[in-house]
Amino acid sequence: MKNIKISVLFLLLGSFSLNAQSLKSPDGKFEMNFQLKAGVPYYDLKYQGKTVVEDSKLGLRLLRDGDIQFASEIEKKDQKGKDLDNAFTKTAEKFDTKNESWDPIMGEKKSYINHYNELAVTLNQDANDRHIIIKFRLFNDGLGFRYEFPEQKNLNYFIIKEEDTEIDLPTDMKAWWLAGDYDSQEYHTQTSNLSQVPALWPKSFDGNASQTLIKNAVQTPLMLKKEGKDQLYVNISEAAVINYPASNLELDAVNFKFKTHLTPDAQGAKGYIQTPAVSPWRTIIVSPKAEEVLASKMIFNLNEPTQYKDTSYIKPTKYMGVWWEMIIGKSQWAYSTANNVHIGKTDFSKLTPNGKHAANNTKVKEYIDFASANGFDALLIEGWNTGWEDWFGHSKEFVFDFITPYPDFDIKMLNDYAHSKNLKLMMHHETSGSATNYERWADDAFKLMNKYDYPSVKTGYVGNIIPRGEHHYSQWTINHYLRIAEKANNYKIMVNSHESVRPTGLNRTYPNWIAAEAARGTEFEAFGGNNPDHQTILPFTRFMGGPMDYTPGIFQTKLDYYFPGDTRFVKTTLAKQLALYVVMYSPLQMAADLPENYAKHMDAFQFIKDVALDWDDTKILSAEPGDYIHTARKTKGKDEWFVGGITDENARNFTVDFSFLPKGNKYEATIYADGDDADYIKNPQSYKIYKKTVTNKSKLPMKLARSGGYAISVKLLK
Repeated sequence: MKNIKISVLFLLLGSFSLNAQSLKSPDGKFEMNFQLKAGVPYYDLKYQGKTVVEDSKLGLRLLRDGDIQFASEIEKKDQKGKDLDNAFTKTAEKFDTKNESWDPIMGEKKSYINHYNELAVTLNQDANDRHIIIKFRLFNDGLGFRYEFPEQKNLNYFIIKEEDTEIDLPTDMKAWWLAGDYDSQEYHTQTSNLSQVPALWPKSFDGNASQTLIKNAVQTPLMLKKEGKDQLYVNISEAAVINYPASNLELDAVNFKFKTHLTPDAQGAKGYIQTPAVSPWRTIIVSPKAEEVLASKMIFNLNEPTQYKDTSYIKPTKYMGVWWEMIIGKSQWAYSTANNVHIGKTDFSKLTPNGKHAANNTKVKEYIDFASANGFDALLIEGWNTGWEDWFGHSKEFVFDFITPYPDFDIKMLNDYAHSKNLKLMMHHETSGSATNYERWADDAFKLMNKYDYPSVKTGYVGNIIPRGEHHYSQWTINHYLRIAEKANNYKIMVNSHESVRPTGLNRTYPNWIAAEAARGTEFEAFGGNNPDHQTILPFTRFMGGPMDYTPGIFQTKLDYYFPGDTRFVKTTLAKQLALYVVMYSPLQMAADLPENYAKHMDAFQFIKDVALDWDDTKILSAEPGDYIHTARKTKGKDEWFVGGITDENARNFTVDFSFLPKGNKYEATIYADGDDADYIKNPQSYKIYKKTVTNKSKLPMKLARSGGYAISVKLLK
């Protein structure tokens, strides 16, 4: 009976030969083939019989055991027989399958389906008497695979020189890409064919507070499209980056081939591994429909369930902040005119105030009043703590203590005042990249938060990382972010990280890491601008791995309103800003503009007040990266929906089909749309609001202005 079951399993999942195996997805549309060629592991991937990934090498190069080298020395060492990329024989294979559902703490749907077939291949290096496992999981939406390193006599500790995982594409695809970098994702997305990347790469980035570029490399998640008759969308990324550096992709633009490029540490090594250990999953999501790429939850499925015992404190959060006025230059984070201060020594009460410090008692109370009156959960206050006078650009390790407020910020009074109005304050911990200093102070900082009942913290990592020479995405710093998340969980605190590594589905495992920035957010509208297509691309790239704190909701888009003659402006209409709350998923959402600007448009502001943050269901109605996205979401636990649509620099028409609504019910739809004369340059604040009764048979034509959008609140009529 046992042999019969095994035979059936082979028929269902794949085929077996001495050095080659194949694996099919549960629906049979994907087939992955693995084989050894002269001892070198290869894989390929087909979708409905057509090649998506050609034969591509797998493996890792290693440094000599225990030999720590600088980058300039690495290539000089003889590595013959030392690497994990050749001289393999296959000694075992194991097939498995799983079909389950799991409920995220917060998510785009109430439950996610985790359905895959699995092949684990054990490879032995006879000469070195050591073995590894390459594990493949094939889902109905694509492939994930990783390396596993069992504990063994001859592979206890090793240092990675480079991971040489390849993804060899059969054709020149259209790509939405960012320049490869060890420290920043805050660049404009480029759109070109892969063959054009080398020519465009030198002008694909601008300056950043910390950047280490990788020539002709691109970042993940990477969105690709095979155009033409048999169009196909491919998304390449990684999942579950833990105790391992984040990766970029080196591009061979002639052969359309990618190779993994890991982020090094200060000495040039790519990772220090103690077995047993695993690499992150390499992920390839594939579909003929862009909408199905956005709907994929494969990256999250490849992460482990959380081990947290109590997640009751992790809640959706809608917040305002004393923030945008500093971003645009109206106010400052710093309290005084000094340019040289010493934490713990400088008496800030004796310094000369600069007169522009935003985090002062009077102003913060005004923000509290407005946020409370409009039902917000929290108020972020940046610049409350001492040290902002010389916080950046000096590689200063002891830059903040995270517990000492400026003289004009009465933390107890303001906290009591906020609580009296049913509002909580959101902590801000800018580290200036000094991760060592933050770890030193984290316990005291979180104790202060507990004392005043701060439920969440926004962390920041502007500038070069300390320990000096580490990068934002190197192994040490990756582990730092996870240590902070785990420590925050001990204090029942949620974390929203900025300038951190991009998420890779880790909020399944670390659900209190509620959101991150890790891309070019709204703040860049004041730092050189975001292109009108920017928000139509991010859901296909940055958002594939988790929620982003994009900080939308800017109503006063022209900065000459504050500074006559200023040419900076937010490159969207007001209605598009509303739509972003639906299109760009996050359980943490900011209304980023100043209260005075919302007060002038309270009718439009009502949508921000109403829109939900946590969802029972999500429907991608229509999407094309770089062009448009239309999304409908059902509020968690309620019979109400929110719909949002955005476009790029082109005006578009779209008809919202309400067939996603339950049959037999009537709903009141409140529509927030671009005005007839709206234009993101000429007339961005033109909008109209009207109501319609809709059912699941209704269709509603919408007109989107250039870089415009619409938002719809759909509530059950009783």
